[in-house]
Amino acid sequence: MRLRTLCALALIAGPASAADYLGSHTWRPEWHGAGGFSALWLDADGAGFVVLSDRGGWVRGTVSRDAAGAVSGVTVADRGPLLRSTGDDLRGLERDAEGIARAGEAFYVSYEGVHRVMRHSDIAGAPERFEQPDAFEGLQDNSGLEALAADAEGRLYAIPERSGALNRPFPVWRFDGTDWAVAFHLPRDGRYLVAGADIGPDGRLYVLERDFALIGFRSRVRSFDLDGGDGRTEIESGLAAHDNLEGISVWRDAADRLRVTLISDDNLRAIQRTEFVDYALDR
Repeated sequence: MRLRTLCALALIAGPASAADYLGSHTWRPEWHGAGGFSALWLDADGAGFVVLSDRGGWVRGTVSRDAAGAVSGVTVADRGPLLRSTGDDLRGLERDAEGIARAGEAFYVSYEGVHRVMRHSDIAGAPERFEQPDAFEGLQDNSGLEALAADAEGRLYAIPERSGALNRPFPVWRFDGTDWAVAFHLPRDGRYLVAGADIGPDGRLYVLERDFALIGFRSRVRSFDLDGGDGRTEIESGLAAHDNLEGISVWRDAADRLRVTLISDDNLRAIQRTEFVDYALDR
């Protein structure tokens, strides 16, 4: 076996990890400037998707899956630029979309660079402005609202990439429909930074984290209850098993398995790849 395959199969599991690696698929979109995909939303059956690029674009489509349940192909339905609330294209640092969540019929998008969360009735249309805390403005450059999730009640959860110090916990901001407040903190392991989040059909918050070493990335998914307790390590990959995983979606398949699908940000570099990765959790 190739080293990459061996790494992908060798999970650093530990007693709290209960994940089966199902497979990976390299996606090679055929238009100029494709890549940089840093956020992923999947519908309830894991087929329809929306991905966001940190260059300020969106793509909608469907994925096909192989016998194991891993992504094996991608069909694009449409794509376009993310917009300002005025309807104009985003510019410069405004474009750095990092998280996506759906609450009701609306999509929400979190950004770093210009730190904010925007509401879209249609991802292709102009967003609406809504309440934002002043504290978002003080987030670190290039380390802002990396992760966004929504619970069954429509509340939003936003997490910055960095907490500000090596052992300082990550704040989790919650929007209850009226106000933002720090609902709880998640413990930080100094090796890992936040890359994405989703709330699964089991009502738990799943947080995708990544660490970079000289030969590549390692990734981890932890889950928590919605008060930040009962922390569990669900997935921990070997170094260089996958590329730069940044987007996460958690769903249930037809066999009632809890599934985790991830996507990597290739940073628009030839030495990296856009990769869909699938795991199944043992519950």
